[in-house]
Amino acid sequence: MHWIDLRSDTVTQPTAAMREAMMRAPVGDDVYGEDPSVNALQQRLANDLGFEAGLFVPSGTQSNLLGLMAHCERGDEYIVGMDAHTYKYEGGGAAVLGSIQPQPIVHAADGSLPLDAVERAIKPIDPHFARTRLLCLENTWHGRSMPLDYLAAARALCDRRGLSLHLDGARMYNAAIALGVAPREIAKNFDSVSVCLSKGLGAPVGSVLLGTRALISTATRWRKVVGGGMRQAGLLAAGASHALDHHVARLADDHARAARIAAQLQGLDGLTVVAQHTNMVFIDVPVERHDALRRAMDEAFIRVSIGYTPAIRLVTHLDIDDEGAARTVQALRAFASVG
Repeated sequence: MHWIDLRSDTVTQPTAAMREAMMRAPVGDDVYGEDPSVNALQQRLANDLGFEAGLFVPSGTQSNLLGLMAHCERGDEYIVGMDAHTYKYEGGGAAVLGSIQPQPIVHAADGSLPLDAVERAIKPIDPHFARTRLLCLENTWHGRSMPLDYLAAARALCDRRGLSLHLDGARMYNAAIALGVAPREIAKNFDSVSVCLSKGLGAPVGSVLLGTRALISTATRWRKVVGGGMRQAGLLAAGASHALDHHVARLADDHARAARIAAQLQGLDGLTVVAQHTNMVFIDVPVERHDALRRAMDEAFIRVSIGYTPAIRLVTHLDIDDEGAARTVQALRAFASVG
């Protein structure tokens, strides 16, 4: 029996067609700017999303870091969600490597940052304070898509207060599919966007940072400083381009499977469906039953991230088909029935 891996959409395997595209990719030295496959990917995303330039990097964490360091100098501050990936899950890189102070804001229930709270957090021009330079948003956040009118309001606030606006768009394409809009409609509100290609889109490696030519030039220098310069990276860029060609529209399948899983787990004893957004299902299982859940999932050949709180996230992706979703429901219903 094959394993079903619901820990994250980062675990996707490159398809046979993607591997073939990677094998055929023309390559050059990307540090010299000579890799045609990388250059094509960067320009394609810049054109698609309405930016002047793009920069292909190994990871979303590095892409966000380079964006922050390109927007901010030492002693500057960025406003960010308290549970945002750039603040909570990226090793404190902006502070450690950029000497950029984060100012965290508590998220609203829908994942947005209340704009009145954001405005109160902006520091006055005074030598006592770090200089507020940037607002950083995330889309999706825990699977939640940010409404377009909220993004427009955030843009207006930043314009009024002289801030730049960066998007951690690790799952921006999921958000676009859920909202029924072109990704450009999301991206147009931002000065810079980080797009991850190795989650639901299924590329093996890589993110692209997008912005003005000046910002990308600065980010390119910082990419070299932090060791992110790659050489014949076109092999990886070709996988990312294939993902953009073939794996965007099918994100709707992931969302539909997540919705079916959530619906079919409703009403069980000892397992509570808390929410379902895009390709994520959130369930609560009492901590005292986690060992039993691990055993049950292992016996069913299903991988699930089980931590130290009742909250558990199930993530659908291109390697989860209808049979995998059905097996997941069956295994979790069987676990609940013996509670």
